[in-house]
Amino acid sequence: MSVPAVGLPPALDFARELRAGLLKTPQKELPSIYLYDELGSALFEAITYLPEYGLTRADERLLRFHAEAILECLPAPVTVAELGSGSGRKTRWILEAQARRSPVAYYPIDISALALAKCRHELAGLGSVSIVGLEQSYLAGLEEAAGRRRPGDCLLVLFLGSTIGNFDRPAAEAFLRQIRRCLAPGDALLLGTDIEKGVPEMLLAYGDPLGVTAAFNLNLLARLNREWGADFDLSRFRHEARYNRVEHRIEMHLRSTVGQRVSIPGAELTVGFEQGETIWTEACHKFQLEELPEMAGRAGFVSRAQWVDGEWPFAESLWLAL
Repeated sequence: MSVPAVGLPPALDFARELRAGLLKTPQKELPSIYLYDELGSALFEAITYLPEYGLTRADERLLRFHAEAILECLPAPVTVAELGSGSGRKTRWILEAQARRSPVAYYPIDISALALAKCRHELAGLGSVSIVGLEQSYLAGLEEAAGRRRPGDCLLVLFLGSTIGNFDRPAAEAFLRQIRRCLAPGDALLLGTDIEKGVPEMLLAYGDPLGVTAAFNLNLLARLNREWGADFDLSRFRHEARYNRVEHRIEMHLRSTVGQRVSIPGAELTVGFEQGETIWTEACHKFQLEELPEMAGRAGFVSRAQWVDGEWPFAESLWLAL
């Protein structure tokens, strides 16, 4: 689980994906981006504070303790672009460290205007930092940020929080190659990845005893009720996290506890569920440290350095564009 991998598509695309996903056999599914409406984003923010979910704190610790070392690997000056900036809270450490070296331009890229506004508010007090939010998709925003950089600047792209884990491995590598095509040789990508750990520990992180993750997942059905006039009875669905050992990923599902039919008038759709049938709502892929440099090479980068958190296995990898 992480911040959304792409922004919310238009309503027509939402309706199309609803129909395709909920009628898909043998496994119903919905893209994880739809978990992140305003309420879903707030619930995810709450998840990041849960003791069972150490990913976000590990990500922030690494940036806080190693920001200077990360930047020392790059030539100054540096322009920073971030894919899926969210509030920008973790990014502060990189920007503060770079601002001590030279003035820095920062381009948070997010499809959500609200997220960009929060980011500007969070980072408003930073001196020597120019913030230009780009309300665009990842790649379109990255192309614009690359074109706006000052002559001679190294572009540092941040892709934090293990958002890359929302992609399956072939799609992740394809996306990393697309990032590389936006960059010049010598530019850099700082990639956050959650490292595979004990299965009980991973499952607990996605099934906390307080039920916050369950509320986050079930909110997807509540959103369909609110926005599409659906008649999902949330008491008839149960949040479920499972680990797929073959694909090295946590999967989040919503399991129907009874046989039932649900109407979604806004999408002109009626869906039947058998008892025990699930909707697959999110995949969170986990990685081995040794596979990351190999991924870098296949995507057109070389792995320059790697930092690993000591409390929660999580890595920040600095890759340089070849």
